[in-house]
Amino acid sequence: QVQLVESGGGLVQAGDSLRLSCVFSGRTFSNYRVGWFRQAPGKERELVSTISTGGSPTYYIDSVKGRFTISRDNARNTVYLQMNSLKAEDTAVYYCAAEGKVGTGKYEYFGQGTQVTVSS
Repeated sequence: QVQLVESGGGLVQAGDSLRLSCVFSGRTFSNYRVGWFRQAPGKERELVSTISTGGSPTYYIDSVKGRFTISRDNARNTVYLQMNSLKAEDTAVYYCAAEGKVGTGKYEYFGQGTQVTVSS
């Protein structure tokens, strides 16, 4: 069973940076596409970014392009989300996610989430 554990969230000011980390266990990490979702209060969970097994291609929603960077270290079973120039609207619980089955692109495994709060 895949397990995902996020860390790195916190309270920052607008314009600051944070790096989220997520450790994957239970299966062979390098076989899985992984990504980050977020859910803001009163809103549905949305996909923020994904990364393929070898590190590319990557995907970003428009609102974070140029500010967020996703990366992975297959030797450490870890995926990262570097978030720069944070805005108040980035405030949300961020969830690491992995495909349910290799190659499907359907994200069915989620971590417990880490809170990111950006004060304006």
